[in-house]
Amino acid sequence: MVIMPPTTPYAGKFSSCAPYSNNNNHPQPHSPYRNSTGPKPAKENVYNGAYSAAENPYDIPQPHTSYRSSSVSSVTAKEHHYGSSCAVSENPYSSPQPRSPRQHSTSCPGRAYRHTTTTTTTTSSSSGGSSSEQSCRNNATAAKARLYGHGITASYGEMCYHDNSLVSASLEALIQHLVPTVDYYPDRSYVFTFLLSSRLFLHPYELMTRVCHLCVEQQRSGDALLDKIRFREVAPKLVQLLTEWTETFPYDFRDERMMRCLKDMTHHVARGDEYSWRAMQQMTQRLIKRLSALGQYEEAVAALNAVAMERPASLKSKQASGQRSDVLSVCDDPFILAQQLTHIELDRLSFIGPEEFIQTFAMKDPLENHKGFFRKRKTSNLEAYVNWFNRLSYLVATEICMPVKKKHRARIIEFFIDVAQECFNIGNFNSLMAIITGMNMSPVSRLKKTWSKVNTDKFEILEHQMDPSSNFSNYRTALRGATQRSETAHSSQEKIVIPFFSLLIKDIYFLNEGCASRLANGHINFEKLWELAKQVSEFLVWRQVICPFDRDRRILQYLVTTPVFSEDELHLASYESEGPENNMEKDSRRSLRSSLLHRENRS
Repeated sequence: MVIMPPTTPYAGKFSSCAPYSNNNNHPQPHSPYRNSTGPKPAKENVYNGAYSAAENPYDIPQPHTSYRSSSVSSVTAKEHHYGSSCAVSENPYSSPQPRSPRQHSTSCPGRAYRHTTTTTTTTSSSSGGSSSEQSCRNNATAAKARLYGHGITASYGEMCYHDNSLVSASLEALIQHLVPTVDYYPDRSYVFTFLLSSRLFLHPYELMTRVCHLCVEQQRSGDALLDKIRFREVAPKLVQLLTEWTETFPYDFRDERMMRCLKDMTHHVARGDEYSWRAMQQMTQRLIKRLSALGQYEEAVAALNAVAMERPASLKSKQASGQRSDVLSVCDDPFILAQQLTHIELDRLSFIGPEEFIQTFAMKDPLENHKGFFRKRKTSNLEAYVNWFNRLSYLVATEICMPVKKKHRARIIEFFIDVAQECFNIGNFNSLMAIITGMNMSPVSRLKKTWSKVNTDKFEILEHQMDPSSNFSNYRTALRGATQRSETAHSSQEKIVIPFFSLLIKDIYFLNEGCASRLANGHINFEKLWELAKQVSEFLVWRQVICPFDRDRRILQYLVTTPVFSEDELHLASYESEGPENNMEKDSRRSLRSSLLHRENRS
């Protein structure tokens, strides 16, 4: 009997996050928009309504998932991490960088290797072996030498290890390694990693079909009674695997073929074990509830987007724009607005499936046009979240360019600077970056007379924190600090970490593009899959947090439905706020007026 090394260097990294420390040594900045009110109590239940285009779209009961907690801690005070006098070099989240996963020990409790008819067990010290195994050994050693230095390399059939960590294997071996038996169940981290990234190589439906088939076939002995007894013993572990699949990657089951396969396995389990059959039924009910909530959410977002597509009331006259409500008439407290932005961010994050990050790179499904009840676009929620970032940026720019009076425009700029600072304090980096992006749009940045009335000290600090130079090194330091605060949190507010989402997608994209998925010998590069899983698992920890702040339906409704200017409309509004400064801008204004007027007449 040969002892099998563990499959993962990240054992235990995919469980729910542990309780986080806060740095609140900086004074609270004064805001001219804040009333001297007391702290806001937390809401016991943040989902208390129904989806409607006319109401708050997020107030619906949330089904239980493994990534959302069921309780909300109260918020006792507004947390502030730096004041207006804070120097540019100061960073409220600066703290020692956590150890890299590459620094963690890769040794985990060993488990017995299950013998199968499809693999042959060997070790690195063996004198013989096939050329494929030798090639696997050489590739693994070369790859690991670059990352870890030299270490112990071993092969077990078609699975290659280095320092007790799985580094490469054939697709067939990885599928076999996922199949539970009576005395074996794969590591949870391996299950997550392979279910996440296997879609780079085969469709989830194909994987599920093969796993279920192998699990059943391995129990066949030719004796019907013995087969039934053996399947009854393995059924609980098969149910456990399918439960992890449906709870972690429920959107895979929007494919009716997946649901049909799940139904077939339920019937098969029912013939052998009543307990496992009941567990399968409960699992299916939870899955359908989750998919139903997702459908309601997507319908609500579509309805809200339709309302938001209406054009703002007045391109013809700046005077008429005074009839339109602005953000200060809806909310004049930066902290409250930052709280409502955090609600939207966390709500939309919670509906992004982890597989959507990988699905953007996956092979095109040959049945992409297959019409089914559960069939939807595979990355729709991720795309909707990116669109929300763009909408918030354009909303900020619209609010600044809309007012007729320079004093009012300056006041709105100062207000959004305070909102951005509050977002930073909360840990809402996505809204923070969206606000900064909106304020740096050329229609806003060209308003020199308006900006001359604004104290930009705090804005410069925030820009420094989100500076893209050195691959966003300042932001990454702040993100690490916010993550460490979250890990030792004593309140729900301290747990909030909302990353700059576009950069997260970019990181995952370049990780996928920069590393080969297959090695020269045809094996799958499992080191790459570990790294993809590590990135996505951090996101799953962040998305589990339930926002502790009170909801304000009026503010939420304004943020998600108020029409915003297009880029051309923003430029024209900017020229009407502060006239063209040169002939080029004059020509641009003339052209914009003509094209927009023509567009309005056509509509």
